[in-house]
Amino acid sequence: MEDRRSENRFEWLALSLVPGLGSVGIKNLVAKFGSPREVFRAKLKDIMAVEGMRREVARGVVRRDFSLDPSGVLKTLNSMGARIVTYAEPSYPALLKEIHDPPMVLYLKGQDIPPGTTFIAVVGSRSPTHYGLKAAEKIAQGLARRGLGVVSGMARGIDSAAHWGCLEGKGFTVAVMGTGLDVIYPGSNKKLFERIAEKGAVITEFPLGAPPEPKHFPIRNRIISGLSRGVVVVEATRRSGSLITATQAIEQGREVFAVPGSIDSFKSAGCHHLIKQGAKLIENADDVLDELGLNYPFAPKTDTFKQYPLPLMEESENRVYEIVGDYPLHIDDIAREANLESGAVSSILMKMELKGLVRQLPGKLFVR
Repeated sequence: MEDRRSENRFEWLALSLVPGLGSVGIKNLVAKFGSPREVFRAKLKDIMAVEGMRREVARGVVRRDFSLDPSGVLKTLNSMGARIVTYAEPSYPALLKEIHDPPMVLYLKGQDIPPGTTFIAVVGSRSPTHYGLKAAEKIAQGLARRGLGVVSGMARGIDSAAHWGCLEGKGFTVAVMGTGLDVIYPGSNKKLFERIAEKGAVITEFPLGAPPEPKHFPIRNRIISGLSRGVVVVEATRRSGSLITATQAIEQGREVFAVPGSIDSFKSAGCHHLIKQGAKLIENADDVLDELGLNYPFAPKTDTFKQYPLPLMEESENRVYEIVGDYPLHIDDIAREANLESGAVSSILMKMELKGLVRQLPGKLFVR
């Protein structure tokens, strides 16, 4: 049985490696001929009869012209501790099959995506504020502790915070890459890649060696939303790629949620736009579950995000701490609001930073 399954995987993989033959083309060919094996046995004129098939692509199928050697790909995946999952296998995510153009082959490192788990996508800015990072981690951790999984794109910023939050909440997280499985992007996320591969799943539809080309990421985004019941957007500009994910989610019949931000922050302008267009405003994981009508009797009544007790503070430190928030504030603004000299505030902030109460950002900006 396993030999037959391996044979099927080889044929699906080979078909996916024919240049110019996309997911819809493969799906149409398999629908007409019954299986990838029968597609490769078909004659050129019969393949050409399939809707949307171009002659050069049909010739590639007949001649078995592949962009990579399928046998070599399988050997490399095996050496990486990775594998492929085909559209025809029971372990292929059922919700992803519902979209218009699901990938016919998924490259996967990690565990099979659990079929009984409800997934929520959490996406947003690659250069978020401290507030955005905290919100993404808190929501993802809350979702995980309530039994849901989290999907994101393993990019810098909000994506990474969402993955880490889910892992902290002991949940199953899926990272959808815009590169080949052997190309970790960004490179700084190598540790995150390894943790997700250990506790969750890293997947991609792009073949081995595929670089992080800009065109790959909008294509990748349809899988992020396709795997999920809903998409949460945390901090996004009006031109953010996260809005592409939100648009695809709407087209796929998924729910869209947005986390509000400061009216003064351009990084939240995209979220506010989504809310104006009808996206559900959310503040925590329970808001998501309420909107989806999910029952969670096991969920705690209070937010589960890890809050550490504050150390003892002097009166002046308490005064400054009340002024500093989740959005960066310049030292001069802190001094003005505290009605203190800049030198005194600088000394207070230094002591608070040593206690772990505040963090200094470039440009003499401070956040909690």
